[in-house]
Amino acid sequence: MLPGIWEEFLAIVKQEAGSQVVETWLKAVALEQWDALNKVAHVKAPNSFVRDWVKNNYLKLFELHLSRLLNVSDLKVNFFIGQQKPESFDQEQQKQTNNLQVEYDTKAASKNKLIIPGKLPVPVGNGLQVAKKEHASLNASYCFENFVIGPSNSLAHAAAWAVAEKPGRLYNPLFIYGSSGLGKTHLLHAIGNKIKALDPNKTVVYQTADRFVNEFISAIRFNRMFAFREKYKMVDVLLIDDIQFIANKDQTQEAFFHIFNSLYDAHKQIIFSSDCYPKDLKGITERLRSRMESGLVTDIYIPTIETKIAILKKKAEQSKENLSDDVAFFIANQANANIRQLEGCLIRVIAFAHLTGQTITKALAERVLGVITDPDMSNLTLNKIAQAVASNYSYTIDQLRSKQRGRDLSFVRQLVMYLTKKLTDRSLREIGQFLNRKDHSTVLHAINKIESMVQRDIKLQKEVGAIRKELGV
Repeated sequence: MLPGIWEEFLAIVKQEAGSQVVETWLKAVALEQWDALNKVAHVKAPNSFVRDWVKNNYLKLFELHLSRLLNVSDLKVNFFIGQQKPESFDQEQQKQTNNLQVEYDTKAASKNKLIIPGKLPVPVGNGLQVAKKEHASLNASYCFENFVIGPSNSLAHAAAWAVAEKPGRLYNPLFIYGSSGLGKTHLLHAIGNKIKALDPNKTVVYQTADRFVNEFISAIRFNRMFAFREKYKMVDVLLIDDIQFIANKDQTQEAFFHIFNSLYDAHKQIIFSSDCYPKDLKGITERLRSRMESGLVTDIYIPTIETKIAILKKKAEQSKENLSDDVAFFIANQANANIRQLEGCLIRVIAFAHLTGQTITKALAERVLGVITDPDMSNLTLNKIAQAVASNYSYTIDQLRSKQRGRDLSFVRQLVMYLTKKLTDRSLREIGQFLNRKDHSTVLHAINKIESMVQRDIKLQKEVGAIRKELGV
């Protein structure tokens, strides 16, 4: 009776609370016994953490739905841990229930896995065996040979190369940050692949932060914390992608803190990627954040138009296509910030050309991407925009690029930043460099400020319209 009732209970809760609650927490516990005389449902948990979490968060679900399924009122739920036996537990019933709940899958037996319904397969083996399997998750296509180097990523590439050649001896930890789609993951895999190529005996583990969190939760659920710790003790190189996803997960951070210290003290290499600088990570404990920035911190920023074109040509070569300069330039202008978007545009163009048997031309690319270029827009330069704005407010380009900080001059400088970003594909860093401003956050602040002003200031709207008319856009 119990297995059927338990499965029905899980199905009801899945509909009400969602599959994540069921998969993450409720399948970690089991209905071991129903004491009809005292109206008590005895539910077994693998450890105190799971017991307390389920009891504190989902007790009402148990009381509500088990009462209906067992056709009783005033039902009570007793949560107990592991081998602790509730007082009224019938030993014969326990034996029968265990026979129903645990099955040995003969097919899995050949792979050394014990299958327990409702639970993840548990590998049988030591930490080293489990850790060595992880390097298989490295993507062989992400290597240094096909990584296109430009001003936006040259430092990160150089640091990654140095770490790959001497893991644990230089720049430990290495922290690479930048916006999504700029090549951080590529570099992490490239480091792992090169280290494995130089020394196949090295144990390299690539792990996304969210997968690490899930692995940690699973270890708690199934009492596998010893195996979890042993696995990471055996690692020679640990690559953690998107570390920001462990934010606000205190227990995961605590576990990772000890893993970090263990590896670092053993001179094992640790590499992180993130979408922001370590000190800007929210929800990360100070002691863990300080360790992340204790080595080399380097960024990858939006590539220049020249780097985008080089990336496109490299990708086209890998597809055995010869991309002309005008097509590459056109496609490069379609993705302002994200290399993944850039590659997506190229894939669409190449696929369309192959399927229709046509040659890749600019006209074909325009048709596939649904964009017709404006010749006036494509001729815009930073200098033209700056000249138009400066002359409209009686300033010179030299004044805009100077270190003077008068209120009016600062406003005109900010307007140049705003219009340049609005009318071209120039990166924040490029705009800042043109105006002799090193910090791209200054440019971003200026763009947001002028954007807000334009929305509510009719006079400024007219001035911006006049400048755009002068530029022919």
